[in-house]
Parts: sequence; structure tokens; C-alpha cells
Amino acid sequence: MQLLTKIKALLATWWSDFTLQTRLMAGATLLVSLIMSGLTFWAVNTIQQDTQLNDTRFGRDLGILLAANAAPLIETSDRAELARFSYTFYENTSNVRYMLYADQAGEIFFGIPYSEPAVQNSLTLRRRMKLPDNYASSDSPLVRQHMTPAGVVTDVFVPLVVEGDYKGMLAMGITPNPTVVASSHLTRDVTVAVFVSIWVMVILGAVINALTITQPIKELLTGVKNIAAGNFKQRIDLPLGGELGELIYSFNDMAERLERYEEQNIEELTAEKAKLESLVSTIADGAILLDAKTNLILANVAARRLLGWEAASPPSGSILDGLQPEVRAQLAPALAQALISEAHEGSEFRILLDGNRTIRVLLNTVLDQSRANVKGMAITLQDITREVALNEAKSQFISNVSHELRTPLFNIKSFIETLHEYGEDLSEQERREFLATANNETDRLTRLVNDVLDLSRLESNRRYEFSAVEVHQPIDQVLRTYQLNAKDKQIELASDIESALPAVLGNYDLLLQVFGNLVGNALKFTPAGGKVVIRAYHAPSAQPNLLQSVRIEIGDTGIGIDDEDQAAIFERFFRVENRVHTLEGTGLGLSIVKNIMDKHNSQINLVGEVGVGTTFWFDLPVYDLVDERSDSQAHLVDSQHASSQPLENENTSDELDHAPAKKKTSEARVRG
Repeated sequence: MQLLTKIKALLATWWSDFTLQTRLMAGATLLVSLIMSGLTFWAVNTIQQDTQLNDTRFGRDLGILLAANAAPLIETSDRAELARFSYTFYENTSNVRYMLYADQAGEIFFGIPYSEPAVQNSLTLRRRMKLPDNYASSDSPLVRQHMTPAGVVTDVFVPLVVEGDYKGMLAMGITPNPTVVASSHLTRDVTVAVFVSIWVMVILGAVINALTITQPIKELLTGVKNIAAGNFKQRIDLPLGGELGELIYSFNDMAERLERYEEQNIEELTAEKAKLESLVSTIADGAILLDAKTNLILANVAARRLLGWEAASPPSGSILDGLQPEVRAQLAPALAQALISEAHEGSEFRILLDGNRTIRVLLNTVLDQSRANVKGMAITLQDITREVALNEAKSQFISNVSHELRTPLFNIKSFIETLHEYGEDLSEQERREFLATANNETDRLTRLVNDVLDLSRLESNRRYEFSAVEVHQPIDQVLRTYQLNAKDKQIELASDIESALPAVLGNYDLLLQVFGNLVGNALKFTPAGGKVVIRAYHAPSAQPNLLQSVRIEIGDTGIGIDDEDQAAIFERFFRVENRVHTLEGTGLGLSIVKNIMDKHNSQINLVGEVGVGTTFWFDLPVYDLVDERSDSQAHLVDSQHASSQPLENENTSDELDHAPAKKKTSEARVRG
């Protein structure tokens, strides 16, 4: 039973290896062979039936003929002659198998083949011929057939009648015609042989097809499926030649090329991915990538810092699970709207972090190739707290400038109208006072406009001329300028300049403006009885071989600047008085100072404490007449503002409040 099951399984496996075309060919061959075999067997059967019919007719005619000759001999009881005649007839007829004679009672008294003694003693035989009832009265022969070990035998029973008198029965056995039988058997054998041969050829063809065609094609199909699934290491090793062998060789070559191409692509994709990840991780804006379920895929360093994920790892599930409640409440509606929106357009909105930080959120959906379904979302986070603060400061600046411009303009207009209408009625002293007030208001407008123009000029790529400057000269000029103002406010204004200081590399007018802005601020925020000091000395250096510098400090004993203001005091439009609510101003003075120091390739610094005072300081490189380092100094002075424009020898003194003559110790100049 197990063997039969194994055979069935083997046959099923073998049959499954065939292609549909092979199965159809096998079925068609089987059908044609069955039809042809059936037609052949039908023809053979028809021939055999015709042969049997002929044998029946022949046997009946032969029996009638023999009965006609044997009846007279039986009537005369000449049995010896009957025996010789019958024997002669038997010998001369090849297809007579036996001959039997019976009397009226059915007792057999003679039969062939028998030996002579048996013939002579035939009366001693006591056999009876069994015939159908009432057959004795019939005159027609009885023909029937029966099967023997030697083949089909036709039995002919002929009644022996002489002049209407029944004398007995003749029974004779007729065998078929040997030639016809042999032909029929040959036809049958040939048909069976052809049928068997056809199926042997079909089976051999199927086996050959399975071994030479079906199996390689099946291997190729499996290999193609593996290639389609991404397994480029697939190879086919079959010892075949011809077209199939060439096809297998081409397939292996294709797989090898795809494997090399995949490795190259993987390397390139890995490199590009590393570049993109490095780029995303280093950009200042926060970058977040989500899938369609808002699960976090990527978050760069800036995004983690903004969302407070620096200490803890980013959430492994939805990004909403890792956000603070107030941030989640602001971000969740936008994410939900982006997922269900059919417009698939990016959105921009702002959220608040920690109550004092403003974050601009740029939300863009990632679509599939058909641009119909959302596959994910890309979020960009920009910290615009400083931008918002600057916009507020700018708005405040515009408001302040408008107020500052309106006030002197109104005063000028008022005094001029008064002079125009009542000039003859006013005394000389009153007219002088009105004109002096109008002149002061005009100077005030000039200073305001100059501050705005100076800042705009400094923030451009304009070039300035740098030369040797003796630091005590602009310091002395600033002291003379602000001495009267200091006395009016009862503030001590002094200087402390180290002797034998070398000249520094700088622009006289710009440095004069720096001293003026810093001293003016110091006087503005220092109460009566305070002190403002300008110091200049050699800057300390940890490396003596480096270029020496001169350090300049402007210190006061004023109200001081707290740490929060120190971080933004050099920004445009920022005013300390916005917080202390004391004095007027445009908020541009220190921003101008910072830009001038940038032009000198230096940095403005401050040290201050609320209620104690503030000290601003910066370093300027020493101007060296001996060493002609024009290229290096040019890079030192203004590497950030290099331009292809020609040098402008421009005197900017007309744009400043004070325009002293510049004193130069050398004609050597360096572009800045």
C-alpha cells in the first residue's frame, strides 16, 4: 500500500513537471491512439464476424453435402463403406475437425477421428448425441459454435433423411479458415503493437521533454522569480548545449550583471543616504520625517534639541506620544488635517515652546508615484524667536524713529512759524533763543538720519580705507566733544592712556564714531556723580610671537546691563531703555559699533553688572611700518567683505557729527 502511494506521488510529481502544452499533446496523442485502436479493433471484429458467418455457411453446406452421400449408406447399413467414405472426406477437407453419426435414437455409432479398430468396433460405442427436443422432426441443419482450447469450432447437425424417412443424425465440427484466422490475429497483433509503440514513444518523448526542455525551463522560471524577488545571486547550472544552453548562459550573465549593479547601487545609495543624513543632521533647522501613521522615521539634532529629546531618545511610535502636552495640542490638528486633506499642499503655522520660544512649522506631505495617496510627512522646524523679537524691535524702532522725527520737526516748525508771524514783536534775545532751539532740533534730526545711514552703509559690502591711527587722537577729540555734556550732568569724564602706545591699523572716522557712541551711551546711563573713563594699553598676549594689539576700554559707573540684555544689546533696534524706561534713543548705536569692529576684524566685548557699571572693550592690531604685509593685513582687516569693486578713497566725515582732519603717520595703506 505504501509502495502504491509512493508510486502515485511520484507520478503526480512527474506529471506536474510537464507544461500545459506537453499535457495537451499527451492528451491529444492518447485520444488519437484510442480512436485509431478502436477503429482497428472494430475492423478486426467485423472481419472475424464475417469469417464466422462464412464458416457457418460453409459448414452447413458441407454438412448437407456429406449427409446426402452418407444417407444411402446408412439406409443399406453399409457402415464399412460409410467409414471409408467419411474418412476419405475427412482427409481431403482440412478444416473438418470431427464427424459423428447417430441413429434415430441418438446413439452414436460411428465417429472420426477414430482408429481402424475403433471403426470396426464402432457398434460397441455407447455414446448418445444430445440434441434439442423436437429437433428430429426438423429437416434443416442445426449450426452452433463453441469455444475449445484449440479455438472456435462450428458444430453442424444435419438430419439423415431418405425419402422422408428419418434415419439418424450427422454431427460435424468445422474449424475456421487458418488463413483468415492468421490474418485476423496478425491485424490484431499489429494494432496492439502500434498502440503500445505510440504510447512508448509518447512516454519517451515526455521523459525527454522533461529532461531536456521542461526541467531547464522550470529552473529558468524559478530563477526568474528569484531575480524578480531581488535574489541576484541566483544561478542555473545545467549541462545543456544548443539554444537552451545559450539561454542559461545568458541568464547567468544577466544575474551576475544585476548582482554587480545592485552592489554598486547599494554602495551609491548608502553613500547618498549617509550624505543626506549628514546634511540633515547638520542643518540649523529641525527636520522630521514621519510615515502615514505619524510614526517617527528620522529626526535630526536640531529637531531633537527643539523638542527636548536631547536627554531622552526619540519616541519609537507616534511622534505625538513624545511631545509635551501643550505642543501636542498645537501640532495634532495640523497632522490630522494633512493626512485627510485631498489638496496635498504644504502648510505653515507657528507653535510656542516653553511659553517664550516661537517655532515656525513647515508641514509637507510625501506622496506616492501617482501623487494620490499620502505615504508620509516631512516637518521643518525653524526657531524664529529671534526673528520675532527683531520684528518687534523693528516695529518699535519705526515707532521710535517716527516719534523722534516728528518731535524735532514739530519743534522746528513751531519756532519758525512763531518767528514768521511774530518776528517783529519778539525781542532780539527771544529770536536768538528760537533760532538756537531750531538749530538744535536740526542737529538732532541730522544725528538720527546719520545713524540710519551709517548702519546701512556698514552692513553693505562697501570698502573702507585703513591706515595708521594714533589712538590718543580720536580719544582726545571725543573727550573734548563730550566734556561739556559731562559737566552738565555732573559726571567725571577722563582718560587713561598708556605712554608710548604704537599706532593701530584702522579708519580714523569709524573709530571716532565708535568712541562717540560708546561715550555717549555711558553718559546717558550714568547718574550724576558718576564717572566715565577711556583706557588704552597694550593687550595681553599668551603668544608673544603673534601680532601685538592695543586694547581700548570705555567704562562707566552707570546703571549696568543685566545678563539677559547683554546677549542682545548689539542687535539692531534693541534698546536697554525699552526695559528700564528711562531715556530716548533709536537702538542703533551699539549695532553700529559692532559693525565697525567687524570691519576692523575685531570684536566688541562688554563686562557689566546691574547697579555697578559697564565696561566695553576691543582690541586693534598694531600698525607696523617695517613689515609690508599688505596681503595678510588685507585678509586680517576685512576678509569677509572682499569685493571686485575698485578702492574708494572716500572721506565720510561729512556723514558724522564731527569731522576732524585725519592725521596719518605713513602713506602706507591697506585695503579693508
